[in-house]
This record gives sequence, structure tokens and C-alpha cells, in this order.
Amino acid sequence: MTSTDQVKFSICIPAYKSSYLKECIQSILNQTCQDFELIVLNDNSPQPVEEIVLEFDKNRIRYYKNETNVGAVKLVDNWNKCLSLAKGEYIMIMGDDDVLEPDYLAEFLDLMSKYPGLHVYHCRSQIIDDTGKTQMLTPACPSFESVYDSIWHRLNQYRSNYISDYVYLTSALRESGGFYYLPLAWGTDDITAFIASATHGIAHSNKPVFKYRSHGMSISSTTSNDLDKMIADEGYAKWLEGFLQKSPTDADAIILHRHLVLNQKNYMHKRKIFTLSKVMVSDSFKKLISWLKNRSRFGLSVKDVLLAFAKSQNMKRKATSL
Repeated sequence: MTSTDQVKFSICIPAYKSSYLKECIQSILNQTCQDFELIVLNDNSPQPVEEIVLEFDKNRIRYYKNETNVGAVKLVDNWNKCLSLAKGEYIMIMGDDDVLEPDYLAEFLDLMSKYPGLHVYHCRSQIIDDTGKTQMLTPACPSFESVYDSIWHRLNQYRSNYISDYVYLTSALRESGGFYYLPLAWGTDDITAFIASATHGIAHSNKPVFKYRSHGMSISSTTSNDLDKMIADEGYAKWLEGFLQKSPTDADAIILHRHLVLNQKNYMHKRKIFTLSKVMVSDSFKKLISWLKNRSRFGLSVKDVLLAFAKSQNMKRKATSL
């Protein structure tokens, strides 16, 4: 590929961790559809990211390195830098420890042929452990749905998704302002997809061609700044409130829109409790005490904090039983 060649897909890896990076890159290069470019953006990592990239054919990877580390809180900045570098008609962001099935791109090409003209497409995923063993699948989705269906399912926690589940039309993503900024990208995948599907809807493939690695090194498990996740939830709620101010015209969408308007505060309060339960999984009792002291800042009651703590203990039991 020359610098001026147009490609179908830009696959972008904002890389910091090196443990699984070689496997990640190899899974991309092994795609049955080869009409793509691979961009690796090294977030000035102290780990051997560059050394791993250099093991591969330099003609197959466009490699960049940040002068300073952007970090986890501003992770979305790296996603948008990748967007600015992309030459592909479509773009996806890849986690540095995740894996693609060989037919990932081929499956999206098939989805695009069935539902042409959309701004975003989505696939089902496998959740894998440190060894790469599949532990679970994300829920199946309808072949096509409106943004209001997507929001309703997500706010009810009927869906699980990750940034690499989605493939975006590059031009449309740029025109909408890029990946929506929230601290730690906590909810960015949701809102960016909602924006992209607002007028054209979204198509789903139920073939699980993406593998998300769930382990102790992920941002969702290790971040020390739990406050940023709650701040992100407040940003999520603010976006939702603004989006729902515009009424749809489709009959089914009107029904869902009315429900979302009436229940948005309750949904977002439940999201805060869910977020709190996630951050309490580690150092549970220490965080329980901390959040009992800090609950009022985010509109949480003692009952809310105790409920989140109970949920966190259930999450921990489920994780240890796998």
C-alpha cells in the first residue's frame, strides 16, 4: 500500500501494553480480507511496544509514537488521533490485547452488503481469558435496529459491547466530531455508536468474530481513579438528556422516545450503581468506606452504596467460579 492508496478498512491499535500485542497484530494481518491498513499508535509506553511492531514487515504497519503518554483517562484522545491518521473508508479501534477471528473483516463486508449506507455496523463478541479461552459470548442482537432500540437495550443492561465490536464509516465519524469524549472512555463506545446510528440505524452480525480479553490488566479493572468513571456517567447522562430533546417521527421510535424521556434519570442512577459495583470488585471494603463518605457528590444514598457493594461481591463470586 502506498501513502495515497485508498483502502476499505483502517484497523487502529492505540498500544500501551505489550503482553498480547504480537498475538493481536498477527490476528489482524491474518484476515481473509486484505483490503485494510494497520495503524499502531504507541502511547509512549515503557513496555516493548516498538520492538514488537518491528518484528513484523514494516510495509504492513503504519507506526506512530506519541511524544508524551496520553494515559488511560484521556484514552479517547488516542482513538481520535487514530481517526485523523486513517485512510480507510471504514475504521475500527482495536484493543492491544484483543484478537480478531480471521473472517472479522469479511463478516463486516457481508453485513455492509446487506445494509448499505449505514454509518455504523456491529458484531457479537467472544469474551476470552488470559489464555485466550472463550468464557462467554455477548448477547445476540437483531439484524437491524433504530438508535432508540439500542439505547433502551443498553440502559437496561441487556447488551454488552466494546469499542472493537464496531466498524464506522470514517467520513461520518469525522463529521460528527469523532469518538465521543468521556474519561477513561467509560461509555464512549455507547454514545459514539448512538450518534452514528441516530439517523440511519445500526446493523448487527451475530457471528462472534471479535475476541475481547477480560483480565486484571484492563482499564476497567485497574484504574485507581474511580471518580473518573462516575464523572463519565454524569457526562453520559448529560448527552442522553440533550439527545432526547429532539423528538423522532417514526411511530415505534416515538413510543421508545417517550419511555426514555420519562425514565432517563432512573436509568442513569442505575448506571451509577452498576459503575460503583464494578469499581468495588477490587479492594471492596476499603472502597465501601470511601464511597460511603463520597456518595453525596454523585447523588448516591447509603442504600445505593450498600447495594453496589452487594453486587460487587456477586461479581467477584462469579469471576472466581469461571
